[in-house]
Amino acid sequence: MAVDFDQTETSLGDVTRWVVTAALAAYRKKGVDTVVLDVGNKLVVTDWFIITHGNNARQVKAIVEEVEMSVASVGGPAPMRVEGKEARQWVLLDYGFFVVHVFDAEKRAFYQLENLWVDCPKLDWLDCSEEIRLDEDDQLDELDLTD
Repeated sequence: MAVDFDQTETSLGDVTRWVVTAALAAYRKKGVDTVVLDVGNKLVVTDWFIITHGNNARQVKAIVEEVEMSVASVGGPAPMRVEGKEARQWVLLDYGFFVVHVFDAEKRAFYQLENLWVDCPKLDWLDCSEEIRLDEDDQLDELDLTD
């Protein structure tokens, strides 16, 4: 279950973890060409875009559901707003600090959203996912689980 959160109390590390988690969720459901863009210096409304697509409406739905579930499972918020979920051509999940765009292949090719933000840095989310997993493993190793 997603937690309510105060954006002023959210750390950069938490947001990065949620962003990487969303990208990994898309990847797990076979999201195609998933990119994470740092749009924070260009936009006032959000810091990150995660852009991916599915090859059909069923896959778009599966990606969206996996993103929502995965972000919540790591203590992230529920989306503040979801658009396009019924049509499954371009689903927008607005989490405040980051926005997930899940397209079908045709709409992604038409809008070419990442080309509009070509001057924004890309986050190597696969490398970050390894670091996040390592950090989690280190934290688990530090816990004393013996009685």
